[in-house]
Amino acid sequence: MAASQPSQQQCAVIGCGVLGTSLCKQLLASPDFEGWTVTGITKTTNNHASILEAVGEEDTRFQVTTMEESQGKTFDNVVFCAPPSGFDDYGAAVEHAVTNVWSGLDHGGTFVFTSSGGIHGPGTTTEPETITEETPTADPESSPRTARLIKAEEACRAHGGCCVRLAGLYTLERGAHSFWLNSGKDVSGRADGIINLLHYDDAASAALAALTVGSNVVKGRNFLVSDSHPLTRQQICSSAMKADLFKDKKMPAFLGKDTEPIGKLYDGTVSERDLQWKPKYESFDAFMSMHAAATSK
Repeated sequence: MAASQPSQQQCAVIGCGVLGTSLCKQLLASPDFEGWTVTGITKTTNNHASILEAVGEEDTRFQVTTMEESQGKTFDNVVFCAPPSGFDDYGAAVEHAVTNVWSGLDHGGTFVFTSSGGIHGPGTTTEPETITEETPTADPESSPRTARLIKAEEACRAHGGCCVRLAGLYTLERGAHSFWLNSGKDVSGRADGIINLLHYDDAASAALAALTVGSNVVKGRNFLVSDSHPLTRQQICSSAMKADLFKDKKMPAFLGKDTEPIGKLYDGTVSERDLQWKPKYESFDAFMSMHAAATSK
């Protein structure tokens, strides 16, 4: 059973891009969080107008502010979903949030860090490797990106937060498919290389699920979240080309060789069970097929 939510709590969403904005909307729309106030926190005010428009300017429970303006304020619940690209020291930014922005476990709230399944690395074999929440991460020396994620996760868990490792995110317009099909360039990877996928809205709902079940379930833990329908690079492009937006694009050439690693398969069975979560969009192909059907009417 999900934890019963206190009627008056605050939630800060640090990073209000596509993921954070979707989460804010879902928090405000959920009856489980009725009475909660939601604060979106960004680095600058550049996108505040569009965030307010997307979330709903008329909802008095929502406000958007900057990191500078919110200094010194604490929140019962915090979701950190800002990407590494906006910080000189990503691990330090997450540690600051979990120790200074979050009120802590003693106040009954939850801290969620949206990490990446990429922390496990691209794989090392020519046969698919199945990974779970318990699979060791890649060597931090393998890439700066991996090292940043490991440091950020360690800070999160050390202070009672949880890490939700997300698969490759997409919307109709955003994601690997959009880059590959719009660039017109060859793709450096195997055509049959495996990619695990997740719609941005489903990524947000997984973070919402972590808040719903609460710290008694999630504190100090890792979760691995995908739609459980991995596709190859070529399948991703084929599925995307069903949609009106990409129907006139050409299939790119894939330069990867059979001797290169083929990728990993995410098994998020335990995460789905403990978060009491399922994706709205069953698969990338189903999403694109649904959109194609909608645009053809």
